[in-house]
Amino acid sequence: MDQPFYSRNRAYLKQRRPKATALGYEPQQDEAPKVLASGEGFIAEQIIAIAKANGIPIREDPILAEALSKVDIGQAIPAELYPLVAEVLAYIYRLQGREI
Repeated sequence: MDQPFYSRNRAYLKQRRPKATALGYEPQQDEAPKVLASGEGFIAEQIIAIAKANGIPIREDPILAEALSKVDIGQAIPAELYPLVAEVLAYIYRLQGREI
């Protein structure tokens, strides 16, 4: 008997290669956050390892990572992603004890 649709998709998602995107934002210089690095598989693992080694906060969000993977490195994020990225920045600011 075939697996239910949900189970098949869940198994597929577990097999997918991880994606990671590093963002940078300097409010005094940048209009919007920029993509500093992006990749999948081994490259994503390296981005995550470098972030961890440097104490850079990490937030797992596969949907946002997928959307950001389509933005060229060095480019500002598109306006439609502002609300999602704002949530990430707020999360990071809270972790660091900074005001939002």
